[in-house]
Amino acid sequence: MKILFDNLSASCSKKTTQLYSTSFSLGIHFLKSDFHEPIYGIYGFVRLADEIVDSFHDYNKAFLMNKIRTDTVEAIRDGISINPILNSFQKAVHTYHIEWELIDTFLKSMEMDLAKTVHNSASYEQYILGSAEVVGLMCLRVFVEGNGAIYDELKPYAMKLGSAFQKVNFLRDLQADYQLLGRTYFPGVNFDRFSFQEKEAIQNEIEADFKQALIGIKKLPSGARRGVYLAYYYYNKLFLRIKETPPEKVMNARIRIPDYNKVGLMFRSLVRHQFDLL
Repeated sequence: MKILFDNLSASCSKKTTQLYSTSFSLGIHFLKSDFHEPIYGIYGFVRLADEIVDSFHDYNKAFLMNKIRTDTVEAIRDGISINPILNSFQKAVHTYHIEWELIDTFLKSMEMDLAKTVHNSASYEQYILGSAEVVGLMCLRVFVEGNGAIYDELKPYAMKLGSAFQKVNFLRDLQADYQLLGRTYFPGVNFDRFSFQEKEAIQNEIEADFKQALIGIKKLPSGARRGVYLAYYYYNKLFLRIKETPPEKVMNARIRIPDYNKVGLMFRSLVRHQFDLL
C-alpha cells in the first residue's frame, strides 16, 4: 500500500530535519500538528539540494544538481518518487499548492553555488531570494492553508524572515564558506581584512529584516505563530551573540548556541508567546 511508503517518506524528511537542525526541529514541534509533515517535507527537500553543493566534493555536483532538478519535476508531475524525501516533498507541493516558480527559483540559487564564488549586489539579492525567501514562501503556503488573501498580506514578511535567517547563517558560517568553500556571499566585503564597519553594515541589514519579519509573525494564523516565533527567537539570539563577537573571531570560529541553552531559549520564547510579549 502506498500509504506505507508515504509514511516512510515522511519519516525520512523528519529524521533529516532532526539530524541537521535542532532549532528548526524544535520550531516545527510547536506548530499545529497538521503542519508537521509538510514542513518536514519542505525542509528535507531544501536540505537535500543544499547538501549536494556544500558537501559532495568528491562527486560531480553539476550532474547531481541536474538529477535532483529532473527528479523533482518528475515527482511533482507523477505524484510519486522512489526517493522518499522527494516523495514527501511532492505531497506537500500538491496538498498546499506550492507553485513551481518558488521551487525553480530555489534550485537556481543552489545551482549558483556550483560556480559562483563572489557575489555582486544583483547576484547576492538573487541568491537570497532563491535560497531563503522562497523557502519562507513555501512554508507560508502551508500555514495559510489555501487562503490567498492572507498569503498575499504576509508574503513580504515571510521573505524578510527567510532573508534574516540566511544572512545570520552566512555570518555564522563565514569560516567554512570563505576558507573552505571559497565563497563570498556579502558583496563588496574583503574577508581577508574583515572590518568592524563592514560587519556592522551587514548587521544593520539583518536587524532591518528581523524587524519587518516580526510584524508578519504577529499576523500569522495561530497554528503557525508559536513555532515560527520560536525559530525567530532562537535565530535572533544567535544573531545577538554574533553581533557581540569581534570580526576576526567570526572569521575563525563558528558561533553557535549550545544545545543545552536552546532548551532555555525555547521555554522563554513560549512564555513570551503565551503572554503576547512578541
